[in-house]
Amino acid sequence: MRTSNAVISIGLLGFALGLSPAASFDGTRTPEGTAVAVPLTAPSANPEASPDIGRATPLAAVPVAPLNTRPATPVEAFRSGTQALRAGNTEQAVNELEYAADQGMPAAQWKLGRMYADGDGVQKNTLRAFEYFTRLTRAHGDDAPGTAQARFVANAFVSLGQFYLEGIPNSAVKPDPDRAREMYWYAASYFADPDAQYNLGRLYLDRNSGARDPRQAAKWLGLAAKKGQYQAQALLGAMLFKGDDLSRQAALGLFWLTLAKDGAGKDGAGPGETWITETYSSAFAHATDGERTMAYKYLENWLKGRRE
Repeated sequence: MRTSNAVISIGLLGFALGLSPAASFDGTRTPEGTAVAVPLTAPSANPEASPDIGRATPLAAVPVAPLNTRPATPVEAFRSGTQALRAGNTEQAVNELEYAADQGMPAAQWKLGRMYADGDGVQKNTLRAFEYFTRLTRAHGDDAPGTAQARFVANAFVSLGQFYLEGIPNSAVKPDPDRAREMYWYAASYFADPDAQYNLGRLYLDRNSGARDPRQAAKWLGLAAKKGQYQAQALLGAMLFKGDDLSRQAALGLFWLTLAKDGAGKDGAGPGETWITETYSSAFAHATDGERTMAYKYLENWLKGRRE
């Protein structure tokens, strides 16, 4: 029985005893208001040796164990914290997640990092998010890609890459594209994370990054696109359709743009990603009938391969 249930049971028992008329030892009811003695020791067989029977004696103190509100293990703390977060009990959620994170639980460290990065239930604090993600990557950056925590670690590397790319105001974290590229590259190559591959490809297209390389960009965008990363599909499709930095392959580009448009619709793309739909619409309008037909064939083969 949980402590809370036990406390409720004791409280209800005391409540019932307090309201019920007391019964005397001979089976008759004692008038209300009459004091009832609770002996602390067993009565003696000799009535004269027990002069205190019938007199009111102090109630014995019942020792109550202190309540232990903290879960026994980090896993239980994480589970309880996420449940509290869903229930809107943010303070309890943060306390329990912090306990699990301090015990080295990767999922808790990632969750707190995401909460502070996104302002999810807490005040947005990019620097705290940076600190949680840094702890996670330092402790588990070498974990095998197939482990349960790998996706959390990979996402932490991607988030750190974004922080290094933009910098964090009023902190020691300054914009550093080279450091950002290192974060993206590690998650993209070691963990094969599609979001990292997309961000790495985009960085290789940035003329201000100091490491512009369209061929490397196409390589990483292609890897992410094949995993269903719709932003990578859109960017790669636009490059191929327009022939920007690559030989023009309009039908293949329109195919990737079609997938990106559908993927963005399913995932609920935000206002900042309307460019995907706009780029697709423009490409479709400018494509020839032959290019559209070929793009449709690419799409059929893609869907067939996914079903198999």
